[in-house]
Amino acid sequence: MRSTYAIHGGIHPNEAKALATPGKVLDAGIPDKLVLPLSQHIGRQPEVVVSVGESVKGGQVLALAEGPMSVSLHAPTSGVITAIEDRSVPHPSGMTNRCIELQCDGEDDWLAFTGITDWRAADRTELIEAISNAGIAGMGGAGFPTAVKLNGPPGQSIDTLIINGTECEPYISSDDTLMQVDAPAIVEGADILAHIIGAREILFAVEDNKPAALTAMRDAVAGSESGCQRDVMTFPTKYPSGGEKQLIEILTGKQVPSGGLPAHLGIVCQNPGTAVAVRAAILEGKPLTERIVTLTGEALGRPGNYRVRLGTPIHHLLAMTEFDPSDNRRLIHGGPMMGFALENSDVPVIKTTNCILVPTEQELPTPPPAQACIRCGLCAEACPASLLPQQLYWYARAKDQEQLEKHHLFDCIECGACSWVCPSHIPLVQYYRSAKGSIIDARAEKVRSDRSRDRFEARQERVERELAAREAQRAARRAAAQKKADTGAEDDPIAAAIARAKAKKQAAEETPSAASDGDS
Repeated sequence: MRSTYAIHGGIHPNEAKALATPGKVLDAGIPDKLVLPLSQHIGRQPEVVVSVGESVKGGQVLALAEGPMSVSLHAPTSGVITAIEDRSVPHPSGMTNRCIELQCDGEDDWLAFTGITDWRAADRTELIEAISNAGIAGMGGAGFPTAVKLNGPPGQSIDTLIINGTECEPYISSDDTLMQVDAPAIVEGADILAHIIGAREILFAVEDNKPAALTAMRDAVAGSESGCQRDVMTFPTKYPSGGEKQLIEILTGKQVPSGGLPAHLGIVCQNPGTAVAVRAAILEGKPLTERIVTLTGEALGRPGNYRVRLGTPIHHLLAMTEFDPSDNRRLIHGGPMMGFALENSDVPVIKTTNCILVPTEQELPTPPPAQACIRCGLCAEACPASLLPQQLYWYARAKDQEQLEKHHLFDCIECGACSWVCPSHIPLVQYYRSAKGSIIDARAEKVRSDRSRDRFEARQERVERELAAREAQRAARRAAAQKKADTGAEDDPIAAAIARAKAKKQAAEETPSAASDGDS
């Protein structure tokens, strides 16, 4: 068995995963309406290709990808498009986004799909195109378009594919459940992914607190053949071992450099749910329209892991799971460490929704007011990225963007370990998120400013060239007139004098014209 490596920092919060009964999948059904945001991934939102009043079938394209950093959006069931407008979406800022509202007809009528039977013989470009057309984005994190990730940096070869089944955050057990109930599909999807990127080995990562998932994955690997080396690796449970860079260090001992990508080390990481979606897209031609979501928390009467159609409003899930609002103050999208509070339950499930946490106040108390930093250093000890959270906090408060970047703010994975150990209850991650947003906005403004300056300078150069050309033409005309006058002086002095007078008058008239052109 391959050895694993330790990482800096990390914490051991109460797991609370048993509440959702991992390993059992329940059906969330089809609500009356689905609300489908155009942006369910990092990158450009797709272009809407349907109109209000149009009837659609399950699997039909509703919005088509615009460029490489975009993924298409498909109907999760049949029905009628009733609105295309801005709605609230799951986001820490409570932002709105363009959404397509689908009135479900209850028939669940689907288009017919055709997959690629022999994917090993298919062209790599054809496979990536099929994944892009299926609307697949990473289902374990920020939602990076999967097709883009599979293309990788130019000239960079990939040796290792990691299927990240760590799922280290408390309460969440959707990946654990998927590994228990559909391990063969995960393994087959991983084989397809490895074939596309040309990986020599596949590492399936499972924390040691998931024995049933570990057994299922090992049985699935042993029961199938592959063209590359495959290992199911387990390691001690610690949060946040599931962070991409942290997991790479645990499994390989390699560290992704600051500002670098796993691909620079010849590694690509994917989520188990992404692997299953890729398998369905390639073998069956099915788009991504549903996922497993952990609905948990002691304020729910029927917590569990549910198969949910994308676009399902969260209030539908709350009603289905017997939500008791009497002792609940927060509705959290994601887990207690990296999740964020939702303003209302009208927002829908999207491709990156892995958990809806509905705790009681006793179970997950509202954080007390923040106190002054006592410089204890516990945050630095807990940080898995070996950063200096205390310094980042001060620079974020001072809005010192230069120092924030020098101290590698963007290496922060926002895991919340620093906030969890802080005795002063300072919401450190909120400061980091805000600072990142400000820096990104400043970078975008600089790009716009640079482009504006470049356009101005290009225009100035063009105006100067045009003025120089005009002046050259005028000089040529004056020289021609002067030459004519000089030639005529030998034959007719009177005519030559008249010609010289006309040339002088013409030069006088052209001088203010040039000045006028320059002012324009």
